[in-house]
Amino acid sequence: METEFLLVVTTCPDEASAKLIARQLVTAKLAACVQISSSMTSVYEWQGEVCEETEFGLHIKCLAQHFDAIQAAVLTLHPYDVPELIAVPVTLGLPAYFDWIKETTLS
Repeated sequence: METEFLLVVTTCPDEASAKLIARQLVTAKLAACVQISSSMTSVYEWQGEVCEETEFGLHIKCLAQHFDAIQAAVLTLHPYDVPELIAVPVTLGLPAYFDWIKETTLS
């Protein structure tokens, strides 16, 4: 079964870049909604060093068919060299919510 809906996750180093990406995706009708979390601490290894940074998480609700365009937009707008971009298939949910995603994004 092909997945029609995705929850795409990324993080940004500051609220301004998170809002920029969120607004661009919704304005372009690639995402129905982008939720921006409060700041959180991320601990990760990058270029041989353990780093600890404050980041803002984004949860992007979209149609699977828009993933490539979302990826291109994130890579263009994101300040990181290698941003997190993970897509999780959504197979169960409120049918009316899925209808709303379809209605508010590009067909």
